[in-house]
Amino acid sequence: MAADITRCGFVAVVGRPNVGKSTLINAIIGSKVSIVTPKPQTTRHRILGVHVIDDCQIVFVDTPGLHRRAAKTMNRMMNRTAASALADADVILFVSEANRWTVEDQDVLGRLKDSQTPVIALLNKIDKVHPKGELLSVLAEMSGRHAFVEVIPISAKLNDNLDKLVRLIPAYLPESPALFPDEMITDRSESFQIAELIREKLTLLLRQEVPYGLTVQIEQLDKEAEGVSIDAVIWVERDSQKGIVVGKGGKVLKKVGRQARLELKGRLGVPVHLALWVKVKDNWADSEKDLLHLGYE
Repeated sequence: MAADITRCGFVAVVGRPNVGKSTLINAIIGSKVSIVTPKPQTTRHRILGVHVIDDCQIVFVDTPGLHRRAAKTMNRMMNRTAASALADADVILFVSEANRWTVEDQDVLGRLKDSQTPVIALLNKIDKVHPKGELLSVLAEMSGRHAFVEVIPISAKLNDNLDKLVRLIPAYLPESPALFPDEMITDRSESFQIAELIREKLTLLLRQEVPYGLTVQIEQLDKEAEGVSIDAVIWVERDSQKGIVVGKGGKVLKKVGRQARLELKGRLGVPVHLALWVKVKDNWADSEKDLLHLGYE
């Protein structure tokens, strides 16, 4: 552990789905600890990203987007995961879009109303605000919605104003030694990160509802001097989804495998052999037993 760390604490990053929470954490950490796609509900798990600045270790907690309709067991578990992160946080980052305020944003903010935890409002995607003069009125409007300790305009995608944010956070964290080793940037295992990377590629390639009905599980991960061998299962909920994921002549599955293999090779620095199978587990996303078996919290 870092001997010179004097402050350490948890920073929960919350907001509606697809508002830029994972992009924000990845930008601050300087590494891809959470997958990112343009589709809502990409983040399904609580993921920690560890960042050190001066004598402070900041533990960012990436959470699933809080959403109103939780029709399936998986959605309800995701909401509970996000709520649990809020309860354990030393400071909360509430992320919304600078040029858009929705009913879902209001719902998330409603969950923070009675919290005694300091809340910093982040107006993300300021690069999309035109003309720029409108940003002042957006900031004033946000300040009136809650007793935020700070209201900061940012662009997670462009890394705009993130340094200012990171330097403000330590003042709200408790005195504490480091909770994680110096070299650690996330609490998630390599198998988990590989499974998520494969799911990211599937989510980017597949349309409509199919990405929400699949998950990825690593069955085997072997490391040898000449490279890494990975066996992964893509679980879907229905037979019809299996055909879509495989694609005509296996085209989709091959493309997913190729994209994932190339990124993994760059990340691991060694050749990667990746074998993918698609299997059906009926309505796994609505079964708490199946979800727990598949690594959901």
